[in-house]
Amino acid sequence: MIIYQIYDRHFNINEYFILFMILGGFSLVYFMPKIMPMSAMLFCLLFGPFFGMFFDHSIAVPPLDFYDVGDVSDYEFFDILSYMMYCPFGYLFIYFFEKFKVSGLLCMVYILAWTVGAIALEWLCVKIGIFHYKNGYGLRYSICVYVFVESLLVIVYHYFFRKRVYR
Repeated sequence: MIIYQIYDRHFNINEYFILFMILGGFSLVYFMPKIMPMSAMLFCLLFGPFFGMFFDHSIAVPPLDFYDVGDVSDYEFFDILSYMMYCPFGYLFIYFFEKFKVSGLLCMVYILAWTVGAIALEWLCVKIGIFHYKNGYGLRYSICVYVFVESLLVIVYHYFFRKRVYR
């Protein structure tokens, strides 16, 4: 049985935070020096929303139903808009990966550092009402998700872009 849950009925900090993250993130991407081709940039920008949707439509729906996004347990406009928050992070992740020429064992440290940052940001999103955990889900489970997604981003980026762009 699916229960429709209402967490909030007002336009408040969670919606403002989503708008701030989108505007701030895309402004940062826009004003940073371009160090990769447009195809790599678009790939990095779309990687985050793709995997955000993938996990929201796999572990955040029945039968698992581990969390809700936004003010209600159903999808609304700001839930869809919240996926745009993920765009700049994929780009910034690879941008600094390239800028600092991360390789070898430093790659693991880099991924773990970004995972810590992602966990901190998710914690904030829980506190302000963007994410609502249920059915025993907790922040600790997201660690595996972030390590997996960030590792996959490095692998796919290397395979499709780095070999061709940086020869």
